Amino acid sequence: MSDTLQMALALSALGLLLVEEEKKKRMRKIRRKRTKWVKPWILQRQAQGAFPNLCRELELQETCGFKNFARLFPTQFHMLKELISPIIQRTNTNYRDCISVGERLMITLRFLATGESFKSLSYQFRVGMSTIQQFVPETCAAIYQVLKEKYLKCPDTVEEWQQVAVGFQNQWHFPNCLGALDGKHINIRPPPGSGSKFFNYKHTFSIVLMALDALEKRTSNIPAPAPLPESDQLAPYCIVADEAFPLKEYLMKPYPNRKLSVEQRIFNYRLSRARRVVENAFGILANRFRVLLTTINIQSTAKVEDIVLSCCALHNFLRKECCEVYMAGIDQEEQDHDTVPGRWREDPGLQQASLPRTTNSTTHAKQLRDKLCQYFNSDTGAVPFQWGKI
Repeated sequence: MSDTLQMALALSALGLLLVEEEKKKRMRKIRRKRTKWVKPWILQRQAQGAFPNLCRELELQETCGFKNFARLFPTQFHMLKELISPIIQRTNTNYRDCISVGERLMITLRFLATGESFKSLSYQFRVGMSTIQQFVPETCAAIYQVLKEKYLKCPDTVEEWQQVAVGFQNQWHFPNCLGALDGKHINIRPPPGSGSKFFNYKHTFSIVLMALDALEKRTSNIPAPAPLPESDQLAPYCIVADEAFPLKEYLMKPYPNRKLSVEQRIFNYRLSRARRVVENAFGILANRFRVLLTTINIQSTAKVEDIVLSCCALHNFLRKECCEVYMAGIDQEEQDHDTVPGRWREDPGLQQASLPRTTNSTTHAKQLRDKLCQYFNSDTGAVPFQWGKI
């Protein structure tokens, strides 16, 4: 190879190296400039943002204010933060610090508590709107993941189901009852261009308290039919619901409000009294987590489900960890068994889900309802106060 050719190849290689070096310099320059893309008011997050300032002040000086802001007392907040940290913890980079788990959790809780827009939360916490829009559903999914086994666990043994039924009998005088059922609408924003075809601007969640599917399929160790209290008359275990649901052997609903007999009105009163648990559950849930009363501005139904499920998990978490404070304002029954409406009834409630009307109740289901009706009106199954409540 000639010296001239060798020199040309060397110069070419040197030229390529210089081009690569220049490209790297430009990239470093772009990266340095990117730090300037963060808006100045966001850079003041630590100095003036709500989390390191207002939230810290409330935690130290006014715990009730902290609870009203986040729906959790500081103790429950830190408990939850420790639980979700392994799932949502991020690491700092050379260009910026990550948003802490505590701040992610606080912003998410504030979103669930109020239903504020991501833009509003962005200004309040001095965090980019797109960043909040990304991590709120992630944090909701983490909340549900860490709480579901302990706080949303469905009974799975005969003994656990029977214990539920004992509670309904002792508290509400409704035998062989495993839960209460209702269905509610959660509104979400449709994708662009989808119009009314996207669930009519709504996504419906039917939240079942206890396991309706398990009753229908006789799975999850649902107990076999058992005698009604102080009677040798067998009756299957069931869930109570309102008139919107179909009457089935495992799903008791009231008699239609058309020329009811006294006995049928007694049955409807007893069933309505047992159903009050689900009315209170939905009422408190919507009162505490008002995002459920808004149109959730997230187009992914999977992410909306994470939001709703996290609210349900938090509801049970708070009901167990600070029940007296969290459940204040539910319906109360006085000594004469008159009902004092809970404070939550003064607020807007969740929209009732429109369920398909069914008229094909089986003869056996109707016979079971009539059997319960006779029992509630008998000397054995009646409660003394029921006659004055119809």
